[in-house]
Amino acid sequence: MASVNKIIVIGNVGRDPELRYTANGKSMVTFSIATNHNYQNPSGEWQEQTEWFRVIAWNQLAERVMERIQKGSQAYVEGRLQTRVWTGNDGKERKDVEIIANSILSLDRRAGGDMVGAAQGAAPARRGGGDTEFVDPDDLPFD
Repeated sequence: MASVNKIIVIGNVGRDPELRYTANGKSMVTFSIATNHNYQNPSGEWQEQTEWFRVIAWNQLAERVMERIQKGSQAYVEGRLQTRVWTGNDGKERKDVEIIANSILSLDRRAGGDMVGAAQGAAPARRGGGDTEFVDPDDLPFD
């Protein structure tokens, strides 16, 4: 039976990306991204709920994230959700929900209105085997 695990998030980057390398030399970057949801509570007052996600990107995408994404950037992230269970220093079990990214696009605009990031002026990088791609802004179905 087929299954799907896909998430798309557009939000604000909460901390600068951190680049690390595995023992076999693979690059990995992590950063956090926040989305906001506005709703009316039962008394009719508007409330804002912020949801934080940890984003992980590998290989070429990780390297490109370091060049184009920083704290405060607005970004489009597409990937799959992964739940990681770990034990904290206090001995309690913790869960992290992470986005394993396969596409990341900076949505920040320069003063002249040019798109900054992703595949500006270059063809998107495409690889198989778990590598990821940057999305050309012209390929997105919205402005």
